[in-house]
Amino acid sequence: MKPVVCKAATMRIGILGGTGPAGKALAGRLASIGYSVVIGSRSKYRAMEARDRLVSQWPDLESLLAYGDNHTAAECDVVVIATPWDSAATTAQENAPALAGKVVVSMANALVRVGHEFQPLVPPRGSVAAHVQAAVPGCRVVAAFHHLPATELGNLGQPIDSDVLICGDDPAAVETISEIVSKIPGCRPLDAGELSNATAIEAFTAVLLQLNVRYKTRVAPKLTGIRCDPRTLG
Repeated sequence: MKPVVCKAATMRIGILGGTGPAGKALAGRLASIGYSVVIGSRSKYRAMEARDRLVSQWPDLESLLAYGDNHTAAECDVVVIATPWDSAATTAQENAPALAGKVVVSMANALVRVGHEFQPLVPPRGSVAAHVQAAVPGCRVVAAFHHLPATELGNLGQPIDSDVLICGDDPAAVETISEIVSKIPGCRPLDAGELSNATAIEAFTAVLLQLNVRYKTRVAPKLTGIRCDPRTLG
């Protein structure tokens, strides 16, 4: 199914480490809802290849997808760190001047597979998101997008039936990311509190992956009992 490309938004979103499955899928999804996206990588040529693969699959997104090195992506209005968890804080620190004052999304999960089980790890500061915030204290870190399956995220012709748990210490930053999430068909943003809650959010990904293995599927969380617009709560 062909994705419906929304009217272009003025906000530019950069994705550091955007050549992996999750980062590339998120880039395509954000472009499909009208955002100008810059796919970043340590190598701008890898970013170019990722961008070209997306455009070959979804030609309508060509004008909304760009590429560059991580520094180029970090110059955007909002920045997502989509690197592996153990390089997220380092990547943020390498681009600290460009990230100062900006909303920075941490979406990585610190996990390890032991036999047939997935187990969460405890990174410095208790979560990847908190580690990023400590590494770049001048930015406004928000934890989000941890539980969206990359395959479904990249299937732009279909909605994603999932809640997106968002937490952060800056209410305006959380609101910014909630607004972006609310535009993704099928997704509902939920304000999950302060950044300290990222520890539980990241760790819960191990449970979801274990369910995927056991039931041979790809699950995403959907919470019941919240009937009003979650962005108006509190």
